[in-house]
Amino acid sequence: MRRLGSAALAVVRDLREHWAPASAEELVRFETYIPSGFVLARASAGLADGPIRGDVGHLDQIRSWFGRPLWDMEPADAYFGKVLRNSPGGTRLARSQALTTYFMFLELRHKVELHRMTGGRGVECPIDEMNRPRGAKDAQLRIPPNEPEVGTLFTGWGGELATCRKFAPTAKNYAASKLMS
Repeated sequence: MRRLGSAALAVVRDLREHWAPASAEELVRFETYIPSGFVLARASAGLADGPIRGDVGHLDQIRSWFGRPLWDMEPADAYFGKVLRNSPGGTRLARSQALTTYFMFLELRHKVELHRMTGGRGVECPIDEMNRPRGAKDAQLRIPPNEPEVGTLFTGWGGELATCRKFAPTAKNYAASKLMS
């Protein structure tokens, strides 16, 4: 050790060489532990039980197909191109979103721990741009109608009041909608 002024320099050692990868039993325990943390994180983010249950169900189905911990998945496994190729678009989108969210959770909360336990393997989401499912459930911008369009709607609706089959419910709906507009 050398002294520079009042500060001392010390030899820096790489601690990774002293950490042995986790045993198979430790990895199984860790894989069993992670979903509970995922559920708690999603609940604390304000999600209701239904969507959380859906995400966990999707992850369980992917894990059953894969046969290994999900953190071992890679884009080359092509789950969405092999297993879900002919599935409805909503199923593919829901599963891909669940898997993406799960990997974000792993990266934020367990990246360092997994790196240590697996002997240096990094956490990387297996869904890349080439195998990301496409679908019609993208967020769409809803633009409210302008005043002339609203006027046209109520003019036509008001004209139909005279000839409608059930006047009372139609008039009630018309009046309530007019008040809300």
